[in-house]
Amino acid sequence: MDTLYMEQAIELAKLGQGNTYTNPLVGAVIVKDDAVLATGFHKRYGEKHAEKMAVDQCETPEDLIGSTMYVTMEPCNHTGKQPPCTQLIINSGISKVVIAQLDPNPVVAGKGKAYLEALGIQVVSDILQEKAEALNKHYNYFHRRQQPYIVLKQAVSLDGKISVHPKQRTYLTGEETYKRVHEERQYFQAVMAGSGTILADNPKLLPNVITDFPPIRIILDRKGQTLDFEKYQIYREAVPVWVFTKSNAIDDLPEHVRLIPDNHWTISKVVNYLQKEGIQSVYVEGGSRIHDAFLAENLFEEVITYISPKLIGGNGVSAFSSDRNVLSAVPLTLQSAEAVGEDIRIVSGRGKKDVYRIDSGNRNSQTNQKSESAY
Repeated sequence: MDTLYMEQAIELAKLGQGNTYTNPLVGAVIVKDDAVLATGFHKRYGEKHAEKMAVDQCETPEDLIGSTMYVTMEPCNHTGKQPPCTQLIINSGISKVVIAQLDPNPVVAGKGKAYLEALGIQVVSDILQEKAEALNKHYNYFHRRQQPYIVLKQAVSLDGKISVHPKQRTYLTGEETYKRVHEERQYFQAVMAGSGTILADNPKLLPNVITDFPPIRIILDRKGQTLDFEKYQIYREAVPVWVFTKSNAIDDLPEHVRLIPDNHWTISKVVNYLQKEGIQSVYVEGGSRIHDAFLAENLFEEVITYISPKLIGGNGVSAFSSDRNVLSAVPLTLQSAEAVGEDIRIVSGRGKKDVYRIDSGNRNSQTNQKSESAY
């Protein structure tokens, strides 16, 4: 029965999708005598935790005495925007807590489980752990690795080109892909593009839904070419824009724009900055040189590729292209492939840590590369 109730808690957690910001998705189910007394989920950042919602929904608080709570993530044991859920559980008379996964956030990290057990609450953990962890892939990765979860997104022709010219926008994919990409953006805390993408496409880099927690838009613009706040759409919405650049003296800087100056930005420097700012996930939309810089420094976990049934040929701009010398290929693992309108969406994740030499095909051959990962 544990898995049955935990499945219900996992489905409840999904109801908070897109609204919990830096907090994880969490669901809770309270059971007594094989009957569900109440349910809850974390609905919105700053509001009640799943455990609190479930306790509050119990019509007869006395029924909580001797009950079991199923919760998808370890209850917190600290005071943040909400009081500790561990104390709520103890005060409510709940006698057993079944947890899907422990919280990797160092603020919690086993402390909730330990506190409950110390006060006589029976705790069972790791029930449907894998399914529960899938709810909060970015959150878990960030707190375990101390690094944002980075996804590289590209739209390419059948021959692997992204545009006919570096300074010209080329419409490759169809309307369904356009909608899908805009939807994907809302599930990341930051959306990133290089100056070339801003100059050629003039995008807003926002999702297609109104949300209280839109992603921070990030521009990698070493030369400051995009710092025209009237011309480019990305600056028109009062949603934060961070620009990594050499420039540091700009007149009339809009309040929602942050300039982050450095004379020699590299991708690893940018990622370190984002980690310190608490950015858990980044959706990198290109262009080709930016993607290749992430590849050169091995700073990504997934690649999402939308393939359009079109050909460009000639000297069109190739995906992941730069003047970097390359002798080896990075293996990825195919995670999914699906039709999106007239296009194909392929998701590939980081595979084994070894690499494959292009010239010989020998596995596990490490090679020296000329890496020019400054954008």
